Amino acid sequence: MADEADKQQEDGEAAEQWELVNTPLGEKWSGRTRYAAAMFFYKRGEMSAETLEVYRICARLDSENPLSIIRDRGVGKDWLKRIGFE
Repeated sequence: MADEADKQQEDGEAAEQWELVNTPLGEKWSGRTRYAAAMFFYKRGEMSAETLEVYRICARLDSENPLSIIRDRGVGKDWLKRIGFE
């Protein structure tokens, strides 16, 4: 029973972090919000270090789209596909 509750809590946390990593560009503190959520996915092994680094660089740039930079650097192709960025 506890395992099921832990799984539900973990799924809820992942859903919340997914919303945060998709915070709209330009909102105050949105770069930092996206970076914090990206760290969550990195720690789970769902994002490469190179991809996380782009989110770190963009953390203070609320209007900068990290996905464009990830694409331009040729890293994080799996992440871009998962997030739906072409």
